[in-house]
Amino acid sequence: MAKYTPMMEQYLAIKAEVPDAFLFFRLGDFYEMFFEDAVNAARELEITLTGREAGAEERVPMCGVPYHSAESYIARLVEKGYKVAICEQVEDPAEAKGVVRREVVRIVTPGTVMDSRSLGETSNNYIVSIVSGSEGYGLAACDISTGELHVTLLDGSLQLLLDEINVYSPSELMGPEELLDSVREHTALWTRSITLTPWTRGDFDLKGHFAEEEWKSVHPGTLRAVQALMSYLQETQKRSLTHIKHIRSYEQNQYMIMDPFTRRNLELVETVRDRVKKGTLLWLLDKTVTAMGGRTLRRWIEKPLMNAAKIGERLEAVDKLYDQLIVREELRQHLKQVYDLERLTARISYGNANARDLLALKLSLQQMPLLKEICESAGSGTLSRLTAQMDLCEDIAGWIEAAIVDDPPVSVRDGGMLKEGYHAYLDQLKEANKSGKQWIAELERQEREATGVKSLKIGYNKVFGYYIEVTRANLGSLPEGRYERKQTLANAERFVTPELKAKEALILEAEDKMVDLEYELFTQLRDRLASQVTRLQALAEIVATIDVLQSLATVSAANQFRKPEIAESGDLVIEEGRHPVVEAVMTSGLFIANETKLTAEDGTMLLITGPNMAGKSTYMRQVAIICIMAQIGSFVPAMKARIPILDRIFTRIGAADDLIGGQSTFMVEMMDIQVMCEKATGRSLVIIDELGRGTSTGEGMAIAQAVIEYLHDEVGCKTLVSTHFHELAHLEESLANLRNYCMAVKESGRQVTFLRKLIRGAASTSYGIYCAQIAGLPDSIIRRSYDLLSAFEARAELAAASQQAAAAGTPQAAAPEAPPQAEAIVQLSLFGGESPADKPRRKHDAKLEAAADPKAAEAAQRLRQADLINMTPLEAMNFLYELKKML
Repeated sequence: MAKYTPMMEQYLAIKAEVPDAFLFFRLGDFYEMFFEDAVNAARELEITLTGREAGAEERVPMCGVPYHSAESYIARLVEKGYKVAICEQVEDPAEAKGVVRREVVRIVTPGTVMDSRSLGETSNNYIVSIVSGSEGYGLAACDISTGELHVTLLDGSLQLLLDEINVYSPSELMGPEELLDSVREHTALWTRSITLTPWTRGDFDLKGHFAEEEWKSVHPGTLRAVQALMSYLQETQKRSLTHIKHIRSYEQNQYMIMDPFTRRNLELVETVRDRVKKGTLLWLLDKTVTAMGGRTLRRWIEKPLMNAAKIGERLEAVDKLYDQLIVREELRQHLKQVYDLERLTARISYGNANARDLLALKLSLQQMPLLKEICESAGSGTLSRLTAQMDLCEDIAGWIEAAIVDDPPVSVRDGGMLKEGYHAYLDQLKEANKSGKQWIAELERQEREATGVKSLKIGYNKVFGYYIEVTRANLGSLPEGRYERKQTLANAERFVTPELKAKEALILEAEDKMVDLEYELFTQLRDRLASQVTRLQALAEIVATIDVLQSLATVSAANQFRKPEIAESGDLVIEEGRHPVVEAVMTSGLFIANETKLTAEDGTMLLITGPNMAGKSTYMRQVAIICIMAQIGSFVPAMKARIPILDRIFTRIGAADDLIGGQSTFMVEMMDIQVMCEKATGRSLVIIDELGRGTSTGEGMAIAQAVIEYLHDEVGCKTLVSTHFHELAHLEESLANLRNYCMAVKESGRQVTFLRKLIRGAASTSYGIYCAQIAGLPDSIIRRSYDLLSAFEARAELAAASQQAAAAGTPQAAAPEAPPQAEAIVQLSLFGGESPADKPRRKHDAKLEAAADPKAAEAAQRLRQADLINMTPLEAMNFLYELKKML
């Protein structure tokens, strides 16, 4: 085995403690990495890989980053899913006997990032702990940057556990390895990459950390998840976690449940295509002006309420603010002066807040009296109850005001943070330091006069201390023996005097004591503030709620949303409903509003047919989004809405191959529908777009009808189903709660206009070839498609006639053979009705075919092509005369 130097042996021993992390090993002004860490870090960070003699026969790989810019490099590694262990010197090198003692002072993981530059301002960074037991799954989700800790117990369904994990979109998931293995195969299609950390230790003393009322009412299965989580945080952070004070326990039935596909399809917080905020419901509703308000709004959207009373409280506040523009603007102006109280409090408790953080806290607290006054003037019972709970923390603001200067430095180690008058001895040291520097300035003036050298100056550096510097050109002007030579430069000489050295000792002693004392006093103040974490966190939560309520009111007023009526159950009725996001991004035209009635009288299941591009998917999405908006306490884009509280929303919208899992679009659709059929209840909303596609026409229709019948007969949920299978319209006759609807289309000669309007009845055609033409397919393909379609329809009609004749006992001529391409065409019955293409397809009439009259066929063709809507009465009479003459 190779023999390494003592320092390298120390490195290897510490590295053995953190084998799954990059070890940032402090050497002077750099963090160094060696061996495999160096090779991998050089590749990931794109920095130079070098080597170092380490006592072995060969040089070991090495790379490093400056300590003062290490945070950016750490952030880059953590963003890629790695962990970084920071190893510091923990003793003074001057006092060390042998190798300086070093220890890992913190392990940074994706779920434990505290650096605000690496965190989204209006999004949480959760680490989630999961455990399993006979009682179900325990889940604990913590954002260490804010101190939030949410816990719940789920039943034995792995799918429910996956849904709940996805709500938090964690950057790191920890738990027993076998449980993580069960989760791992489902994470590929989640909205963000996730680091899985096997962890089974649960030796954290919950009773010693949390107040009794915090943990006593929490289920034991959930407490095990909390214990594991806190053990992991303590192991990685190496410090007190006093800002994690409250366990927010909830039951899953308190919130609407949505699976990951539903969240993605509805584009609640990020778009499907680009995974960005713009174009989502969150983007539309987010007029918050504080970071914590932005995070709270996101949580409300991801977890809509199921409690009518709590929804009503939110709606009451939004209603009162809706018509009070001045009150809203005053609230917004004062909220803009409030910094991120949650993360400021966490940094203070964590011990890494600087003087500027404390100043930001003071400025934020100074806004609280005015915020309270404005909320009370709004006349809202909800806002009044919130402000009644507000602790203005004026004493905390006073502590900071008395201590911190108005423009403090970033570093807490260089002094200059505390005001004069805050501490008597510190003031004395400051005065001694100040007078000493004034003495230096006066000495410089005296020496210039005594020597006649105007360029003489007195300077300072950390190596030589204070010195008198004279350029070489002026050395002859110096009196002999006046100065003691200290240092020779290329163009100057540096000198000292006994008097200057004596004064230097006094100045530096005062400066060292001053800086050390100021740092000590600052940490005492920071610790004092840290003891008030509970008060500050409670205040931050109230301010965030106020910010969200004003945001919802602002958006509702700007977009003319209306207050919904909330019911525990019953009918879902929306008058003139609109899709709020689509309407917001439209650059021209008006959004066409639609009615929705899912009632016992009008039917709780709508079967929607019609062409692509007509607005079916948008309509179904808007119904779901209006329901979600209502259940988070927002006004909705409708003239009137009665919304029953939904326990779950399921959506199957758009094609989505699971390439990683090796599953086709059709298989993914069937798996989604399986979950719907298993989990939906009578209080759920189910939305399925293009049910039955992806397989043959016969099988697709069979599956579609079976699914519709099951949801209608067995589940009884509110359902919106769209399909191209017009043949399914007959289900309205056999299913009592099903109604046929379609998207209206206007045909004018060769032009088709999709009216985006939902109307009663079934569609007769899909306009598939017309959509292909709009998409820009070559004209030759379009023409050929219409020719083939005409032949297919002719064959189908003659076959039907032949069957009818056979049933009646009348002999019929054999149907003509289909074109050779016919067998390659799938779902032929999807295409029916007239088309507005340049060469309209000829729908064969059985009587004309039997008569075989060319004049009649020509007259029928001219009639089909005629633009009757735009004809004048005289033109119509002439046209009719020509047809009659032809026949």
